[in-house]
Amino acid sequence: MDRDEEMGHGDRSLLFIGDEDDDLGADRDGGSPPTSSSDEGSFSDRSDDEARGGGGDDAPDDGQKGAWPQSYRQSIDMMSAVPSPRVNTLMAASPSLTRFGSSFLKAGSSFFLRKGDGSGLPLTRPLLPPSVSQLSQSSLHPQPVKQSTDSLAQPPRPPPGHEAELPERPSRACLKSDYIELPPPASKCSRSQSIINGFNVLCGVGILTTAYGIKEGGWLSLLLLPLLGGSSCYTGLLLKRCIDSSPNIETYPDIGQVAFGLFGRIFVSVVLYLELYASCVEYITLLGDSLSSVFPSAHLAFTGIELNAHNLFAITMALAILPSVWLRNLSLLSYLSAGGVIATITVIVCLFWVGIGEGIGFHPSGALVNVTRLPVALGLYGYCYSGHSVFPNIYSSMEERSQFPFVLLFCFTVVTLVYAGVAVSGFMMFGESTMSQFTLNLPQQYIPSKIAIWMTVVNPYTKYALTMTPVALSIEEALPKKMQSYLVGMSVRTCLVFSTVAVALLFPYFALVMALLGSVFTMLVALILPCACYLSIKKGAVPLWEIILCIIIIMIGVVCACIGSYTSINRMISSR
Repeated sequence: MDRDEEMGHGDRSLLFIGDEDDDLGADRDGGSPPTSSSDEGSFSDRSDDEARGGGGDDAPDDGQKGAWPQSYRQSIDMMSAVPSPRVNTLMAASPSLTRFGSSFLKAGSSFFLRKGDGSGLPLTRPLLPPSVSQLSQSSLHPQPVKQSTDSLAQPPRPPPGHEAELPERPSRACLKSDYIELPPPASKCSRSQSIINGFNVLCGVGILTTAYGIKEGGWLSLLLLPLLGGSSCYTGLLLKRCIDSSPNIETYPDIGQVAFGLFGRIFVSVVLYLELYASCVEYITLLGDSLSSVFPSAHLAFTGIELNAHNLFAITMALAILPSVWLRNLSLLSYLSAGGVIATITVIVCLFWVGIGEGIGFHPSGALVNVTRLPVALGLYGYCYSGHSVFPNIYSSMEERSQFPFVLLFCFTVVTLVYAGVAVSGFMMFGESTMSQFTLNLPQQYIPSKIAIWMTVVNPYTKYALTMTPVALSIEEALPKKMQSYLVGMSVRTCLVFSTVAVALLFPYFALVMALLGSVFTMLVALILPCACYLSIKKGAVPLWEIILCIIIIMIGVVCACIGSYTSINRMISSR
């Protein structure tokens, strides 16, 4: 049964849409129909019965019910999932857009939906909730239960008469606010759609610095790519096993709470939000660098304050981005998420086009290894695999979750080969003159160079609002109810945007800041936390060899985080 039929909310544009929750419930807890209650004055429209944690035999305590953040699932889904261009789904997902009377704006929020199974949304919806007879009729035909492929022992299913007593999962209720319209969660995705979503997460601006990583660490530093990629792929599978251990786990913060209680949830959430915030800082720096390379003579002198090209464009682009961060209907932003893969492919094609077609050529050079600067390369390569905050969302939205290991392995294998190929090609083209972004080395007189530069402008411009929205929602969610208004929300977002500009202008070192992010946040999110949470949740059911492997990965992550962060910070201080 559709979620909008079941809940009967007045604001149809805020409802969860599709059968994702029902199917997920069938997968995990026997398909019991969820219930929810609404509070018109609450930003997070959660049931009072909602509980977190409870992995294995542990029952959640009262202090863990409705824990912050509740907006994580929807906001991360919006940032990571590539939308499906189905017109009927677009119109149904956000009917309020039709008020504008413009075909350009007739688009709502949608993600990849199953084809040919009737999961697409109709253009019309029933205005009344289902009757008792309809509910009883649907209960006679439960959804088939899909078994997980996890080889480890699964928790026992509750008796048939007690499924409804399970605590309500966060995505069963819709976040509701007077000023924010969150899109519905992703409906079930096929294997190919999940692969594209994985590429959309892993293929980011990190690819621009891979050639600079060879310059910093030498040719042997390339061995770090498969090492980090393989470790990150394995820890992604550990997150899957953590999700399978409890029907109440859907997101990374949920995993942290089941593993380490409320403190674990808050710590994991803060780390993930800091990573997103720092990525927005990098976007501002990238915009300033790219546009200043196109217009190097641009400057502004006003009342004794002089702004060079980089600072001028960083501030200007932040002001241009601000309206997208203010958007009331956040569904519009989900359509920008598909641009990441397209922009990355375009930049790669332009790089090889310049190297082969424009006569620059490839010339082997450089040191075999540079030990003193190797930690910087480690951080740069690590940043390329910072997608673990989204992997639980992708897994939860898959139609056939048994295919998740294949999706993960395929994505990591392809992106590792792409990163290595771009790194080798870029460094062989520009050698020791390779800059922090290889697009800055491309000769401006060539057409592919211009295309590549503008792609690096368009990509962060469209990604900024999507990346900042989860951070803003988490802050607004923590505010008192009386402060949760559109004006306060705009103020929070404005302060966040201006703060990222200030940090970007204070530390305008794109590669070094990225190396710091890769050393600290990626090592935490991709290596340390998955292993620690897995050992905590699955204690007593993990074989000895896997315990040793997880401990080794944790130790590698800690050492890399310490050495990489120290080297990056030291380089930034010496560069000032």
